[in-house]
Formats: sequence, structure tokens, C-alpha cells
Amino acid sequence: MLRLDGLQRVAVCEGITRRDFLHAGSLATIGLTLSDVVALETRGAAENCIYLFLEGGPSQLDTWDMKPDAPAEIRGPYRPIATNVAGIRIWNLFPRMAGQAHRFALVRSLHHRNAQHGAAQQWVQTGRPPLPGLAYPPVGSVVGSLAREGGDLPGHILLSGRGQSAGFLGKTHEPLLIQSDPSDPGFRVRDLLPPDYVSAVRVHWRNSFRQIVDESFRSFEAASAGTKLPDANFDQAYRILSSTEARGAFDIDQEPPRIRDRYGRNRFGQSCLLARRLVERGVRFVTVNMFEDLGGGLSWDIHGTAPFSSISALDTLGPMFDSGFSSLIEDLADRGLLPRTLVVATGEFGRTPKINPSGGRDHNPACGTVILAGGGIAAGQVVGSSDSIGAEPRDRPIRPEEVVATVYHALGISLNTNLPGPQNRPIPIVDVGVKPIQELFGTA
Repeated sequence: MLRLDGLQRVAVCEGITRRDFLHAGSLATIGLTLSDVVALETRGAAENCIYLFLEGGPSQLDTWDMKPDAPAEIRGPYRPIATNVAGIRIWNLFPRMAGQAHRFALVRSLHHRNAQHGAAQQWVQTGRPPLPGLAYPPVGSVVGSLAREGGDLPGHILLSGRGQSAGFLGKTHEPLLIQSDPSDPGFRVRDLLPPDYVSAVRVHWRNSFRQIVDESFRSFEAASAGTKLPDANFDQAYRILSSTEARGAFDIDQEPPRIRDRYGRNRFGQSCLLARRLVERGVRFVTVNMFEDLGGGLSWDIHGTAPFSSISALDTLGPMFDSGFSSLIEDLADRGLLPRTLVVATGEFGRTPKINPSGGRDHNPACGTVILAGGGIAAGQVVGSSDSIGAEPRDRPIRPEEVVATVYHALGISLNTNLPGPQNRPIPIVDVGVKPIQELFGTA
């Protein structure tokens, strides 16, 4: 008899529904009880997650929630195009995404109440508004902390950015932070794994060489700002540095040039490709920050005044995201990985409807768009909608905590799970009563 988790993936891939299983002959044929069917329906299909964080806050009105009939100062300079799913249109900045709409879902009604970048980023990534004195961990650190031991790579890897702290989970569950740019021609495994360190530790590092290794690794960290491994996770560091398989995961030059070109020869595109390589090799959660910081160059933070970008920056940002995201889901689908890899793309908030006098849009936490693909997501649909000018949700408002709950649900993590908080006080991974977005699983 098939194991339930194997059957679950078959059901997701083949579009088998609960109704199909409830047919009298179906249950008997495959040896399932009704309770098995309920478990099949409620457990997630995904094993891994790639979380694309679009730092700065993409304008919903100029990307995936267009208002072409609104006045010019609201609708913006772009034009709508049809996708390969009837009734779903997006802006012309994303032609490759338009051909992939059958593989992703749009949530157009994300909202919260914090217009500050840092606090909003915490809320979106942790599922809770920031609280003084209690640092909640982002979803990636939670998933990484719950990942089963196996292989030489950690459960959570963070590509680019300032880094997301593991919060009250502690340093042991900090993500492995890779700051090196994979689009740089000089990006090599040897940049991440210093040969002197590897040769020094060898077999007896736990004993006489421990002090040498500690000092050597701290020196390496000081000299290589692009790689950061927490002190509390020394065993993980050793596994990565001494494993041929782990080092190979970062060797992006193994990819054919045509594949690299398709993703885009920029930091975001190559980070998406690297994320695919990492989940292929068992990393359960990869966070890709599209930008390192705000206010110093190209970003989604399109206020219009220097040092911020104007709406015209989307002429570059749109194709950059389009190539990276579309190539990622195409690649995952072609390799049979999409059904078990959840892909999430979100910023911390959306933008204001009216273009400001500087030619930009300002922060608007009341309305934004989230994209989800793979991992059991019922694709080719839109959940929620915004009002006529994209200022706030019109129906089915979605909070950040529901998106986080959706990630846990898709990964098969019970929302009743407790995490060890300060003083070993149990803290639930989501607040009581928070539920995943059931429409995304075809169960609303």
C-alpha cells in the first residue's frame, strides 16, 4: 500500500480531489479510511520553501493588481496584458509570468497597519506585529528549527540582505547568511570555504584542534563579510566546510550558461537559481532578499525623490523579477520539484494609489499583493481583491499571519506546534485562531 505522504503528492500532481477519494471504490482500492482522506486534505504537500522577499514594498498598482480604468495618476504608466488563465491580467512588465499564471496564485488583499519598513518586514515574515522585549522568529527560522537532521546543509539559508534574526529561538537557529553575490564572476565555492580552514580541521577537530579551528574560523569571518555562520552552530559550519556535496550546492558555475542567462545575470536572478540548487539538495527553507538595503539605489521603494527610485525604476525591476521568478517556477516544474516546493513572493506592504508630485508612490500597508506557487497551491486563481483604486481590500482581506500560517500548512507543520520561548515558555507558531488561506488549497 502507498504511504500517505507519497499518495498525497500523487493527488496534488494529478489534481485528485477529496470528492474523488470519497467514491466508494476509491477508498477500498487504495486502502484508505475516511480519516486518512481528511489527513490527506489538511496536510501540506511541500517539503521545501523558497521565500522571495521584495524589500521596499512593490507597488500593487504597477505590478499584479492593475487598475487600467482608474485616472492616469492612479493607474500608472504601464498597460495590462492577458495571462494564460482566463480572467487574470497583469501589467506588461511581466510577459513571462503571463505565460505561467497556471502555476501561481495571486493574493490581492494583503493588509496590516504598520507603514515602517523594519516593523512591517517583521510582521510579514513572523506573522506577528513587533512587540518590545520579545523578538519573534521569521518563518524561515521556525521551519529550519523544525527540520529533521540530514545532510550537510542547514535547514534555513538566507541569500543577501541584512539578515533575519532567529529571535527567541536563539543563535543555534540563525540562518546561514550568504552575502556574496552569485552573479559576480568571482563567486566561487572557494570564496565561501577557505582551504586553510578545511585542511586544519580534518578528523580530530573536536579535540586538540578545536581552539585552532575556532580562532581560524573567526579570522575567516572577520576577513569575509560575505559569509556569516553563528558561533553556536559550529557543527553545522564544520559539516558545510568539509562536505563535497555541500560545497557543490553553491557551485553555481555547474549550471549551463543558457540556464544562468534565462534567470538573469543579476543578483536576484542568480540567487533564485542558487535557491533552486539548495532545495534540490535538501535545504528546507531558502530566503532570497531581492535587495540588501533601501535608499541607496534600485529597489521597490519608489518614493520618487533621491535617494529613492521613481516609478520608472520598474522598467528594470519588472523584467528582473519576471526572469528570476518565472525561470524558478519553470525550472522547478521541469525537474518535478514544484509540487513539493512552495514559492512565496511578497514585500512588506504595497504603495499609495495616487502618484505623488515627485513621480513615485509612498507606503501603503493597507493593500498589497502576494504571489504563491507550487507546494500544493491551487494555482491559476486570485484570492481577494482591492477597491477601485487599489487603496484597501474590497473583499477577503488577508493578514500577514494568515500568509505565514499558509506556509506552515503547506509544509505540513501543525499550527498547534509550540516553540521554546524565553525561560522555556511555550509560544505557539501562530496565534490561536489564525488559519491558513484555505482557498489556496482548494478547500474554501
